[in-house]
Amino acid sequence: MPERSLEKALGNQIRTIRRQHDLSVADLASAAGISNGMLSKIENGGISPSLSTLQAISGVLQIPLSSLFASFEERQDCSYVPAGKGLSIERRGTKVGHVYQLLGHVLRGDVAVEPYLITLRENAAPHTSFRHSGVEFLYMLKGDVHYRHGSEVYHLTPGDALLFDSAAQHGPEKLSDQETSYLSVIVYPRTEA
Repeated sequence: MPERSLEKALGNQIRTIRRQHDLSVADLASAAGISNGMLSKIENGGISPSLSTLQAISGVLQIPLSSLFASFEERQDCSYVPAGKGLSIERRGTKVGHVYQLLGHVLRGDVAVEPYLITLRENAAPHTSFRHSGVEFLYMLKGDVHYRHGSEVYHLTPGDALLFDSAAQHGPEKLSDQETSYLSVIVYPRTEA
């Protein structure tokens, strides 16, 4: 029997919304005109309910029919990058010795998230004029760097984290003489195309 991933996601969503409305299985089943057993099978992902049944359930819960499928649709956007296989890219303004490895991407939603593994090689040049929309989170993995954000400079070593408004000028100002790497996650509102 094929895996019922859509049915399971749909059932979980109905159960979650039913509980948010503080309704019992019997309450929702009765109001939707179905049996307790049928609602239980729907919530457990055991059957594929008809559209009219889903419409009755969404009507009782006072939500759009499409929102019952929201959790299934959200789960479809997943990005897996095996160790060492991130896409090496050159971001606008990238300087010599700065290596950006994109660790994943999200295709939909109102927010864009760009996770990078950044490696600063021994020959890397300081560059403190990066500036873009959103917020950025840095987590130091190896080496150390003096990182400028606006008028402040932070000495970052492994385990240190920095979260900042990336509209201010920022970037590595003083580099160590060894290879340095850190995780950078940039989050910004996605613009309409």
